[in-house]
Amino acid sequence: MAARARGWILGLAVVGLVAAAASSYVHYQLVNDPTYTSFCDVSETVSCTQLYQSRYGSIAGIPVALGGVFWFGVVLLLALAEAKGPSSSRENVAAYFLVWSTVGLSVAMYMAYASFFVLGTFCLLCGIVYVAVIGIFLLSGTGTSTPLLTLPGAVVRDVGLLARRPVGLLVTVMFVGGMAALAWSFPEPRSPSGLPPGLGPDAADNVGSPSPSSADQRSEFERYWAEQPQVDLDVETEGSDVIVLKFNDFQCPACANTQLAYAPIFQKYASSHPGSVRLVLLDFPLDPSCNDQSPNGPHAFACDAAVAARLAREVGDAVGERMERWLYSNQETMTTDTISSALDEIAGIDRDRMAARYDDVIQEVRSDIALGAALPVEATPTYIINGVLIKGGLSPQFFDQAIAFELERAGH
Repeated sequence: MAARARGWILGLAVVGLVAAAASSYVHYQLVNDPTYTSFCDVSETVSCTQLYQSRYGSIAGIPVALGGVFWFGVVLLLALAEAKGPSSSRENVAAYFLVWSTVGLSVAMYMAYASFFVLGTFCLLCGIVYVAVIGIFLLSGTGTSTPLLTLPGAVVRDVGLLARRPVGLLVTVMFVGGMAALAWSFPEPRSPSGLPPGLGPDAADNVGSPSPSSADQRSEFERYWAEQPQVDLDVETEGSDVIVLKFNDFQCPACANTQLAYAPIFQKYASSHPGSVRLVLLDFPLDPSCNDQSPNGPHAFACDAAVAARLAREVGDAVGERMERWLYSNQETMTTDTISSALDEIAGIDRDRMAARYDDVIQEVRSDIALGAALPVEATPTYIINGVLIKGGLSPQFFDQAIAFELERAGH
């Protein structure tokens, strides 16, 4: 293989390894900390969390990202073998690169398909991995290599040579052993209180249909749920068995992330249990201009955002949802002017109409704030599921388990 091609492969392998390792770290944090917010969750369609926590994110409980670490590690080992191995083995490395890169490309393209066309999301870290894999595949075809039909025999001979080279064997064994230890020790999902997986599905396809669980798991979940703070709020059920209240701030990144993470759960319950689960959005902007409970609140335009969302909902539910998506997606650049322009474009409500309605609507926002202050709400988001108070939200699998449990208690 040409020195330039080998250099590019090494560079791409290092970049891909860093991205795969970062993906593994994010996946680990999502499993261990239900309130963790990934740095690569940018918007509804650009999100690492949705892919990692979907059925495509793990195989037998092992993150696919760890497979990426292993794949790029093997690429680096092959590059080391070509540079330092015996001359009789070096001529086979180009063939090994071609076969290994073909395997990697197949997996990467499948994951890209699942991400883009099945889940409708894009993972930034995964995108870096895809580019690195494609580049390595293209460069692998530039070298002369052993004919593929003779490759099995070459593998046997080279493994024998490796076994007689202590340094190479030690490096290989340490790498494979380390990867096996990481995969073996990767933790199972647990809640902040140490709750192990119990009621409810782990796979996205089974949302709303609790998977079988042992009596001990069921009992442990019940104890966990019973230990959470309980509040009594007078909210119209409208015939729903599970009422989910969310005290929200449209300028709050965690509020945007939970909305993004929980949207598929609510959508699937709407399909599997029509009318049984109802989400009620309550405003609690951390903006001192309308919230006396937050005199040092950091979100200077959250009150305007709450008013804009309410005005858009008056036009129609679909328009309200579009406005909410815009607010969540434009938190960093949000100003009174941008909010007004977006409201005009999305809902047809111009600046003058918003100003004319502002005083009346802000009183509705303050009513929600007063309700939250009585609990008290200390941060956003704060969720209440059938009276059970959850501060900051839960990881999607536990949020789903909570709703599934409440539905089961209601006789579903």
